[in-house]
Amino acid sequence: MSASEPQVVIITGMSGAGKTVVIQSFEDLGFFCVDNLPPTLLPKFLELMKESENKMNKVALGMDLRGREFFDDLFAALDDLATSWVVPKILFLDADDSALVRRYKETRRVHPLAPSGLPLEGIKLEREMLEELKGRAQIIYNTSQSSPRELREKILKEFSVNKQSIFTVNVMSFGFKHGLPIDADLVFDVRFLPNPHYVEHMRPKTGLDVEVSSYVLKWTETGQFLEKVIDLLTFMLPQYKREGKSQLVIAIGCTGGQHRSVALAEYIGHHFEKEYNIAIAHRDMERRKDQQA
Repeated sequence: MSASEPQVVIITGMSGAGKTVVIQSFEDLGFFCVDNLPPTLLPKFLELMKESENKMNKVALGMDLRGREFFDDLFAALDDLATSWVVPKILFLDADDSALVRRYKETRRVHPLAPSGLPLEGIKLEREMLEELKGRAQIIYNTSQSSPRELREKILKEFSVNKQSIFTVNVMSFGFKHGLPIDADLVFDVRFLPNPHYVEHMRPKTGLDVEVSSYVLKWTETGQFLEKVIDLLTFMLPQYKREGKSQLVIAIGCTGGQHRSVALAEYIGHHFEKEYNIAIAHRDMERRKDQQA
């Protein structure tokens, strides 16, 4: 499937079979996702998609159908779209009754079709209601034995254009005096390294300047630190990717986020750029200039 070919996937199936995981996986693949879209809006939504001029070229729509009128609306919409410019593909998520009951017990959720009864009663009723829709599905996944990670990998393998999992490593510099980044997965403190801030002519510069980065990188302890951190990340990054993580945020912090952390974030990011999709950001690098303005 080419990257430019429009794709519309309708995600539906048994409650508790993994719809949330699947929708999140489609989001990671760059799909425009809408959860619980009423079927009556499907034709209008596809019109908007067509008018977007490829800005919404890949769409995944979650439809949680719990009433007979919703099925009628969906079937009518699908029949009308049979000869349309794009024909939606139905992805149906199923699971064995025992697996669904176990999941409801683990999460202590109430089945939507059995609010005052046993989960199994709602599951059986829902299975009967979904029988015809399942028959129309082009793709059916039984998630009884699948972990969230395995289900995610299946979606990425099936729908990714390049058939490879998307894994982005974000390397961020920051200043501790401005607070820890709340989205960081790994944080490294480099405040033990010699600080260019105390070299007067370097003070207004940043770690992007060659003079500053050369100063930061010339010290023996900097080389030892980078050797150990890169060895650690060389081991850890494939493990995170194998676990199904879509992105990892590595935060490098110094006092103000202007010199040391910037230089080292650049070094570490560029070191791994041939192996991973790397994004480098400097959260606090311009903060001093903003304060002086």
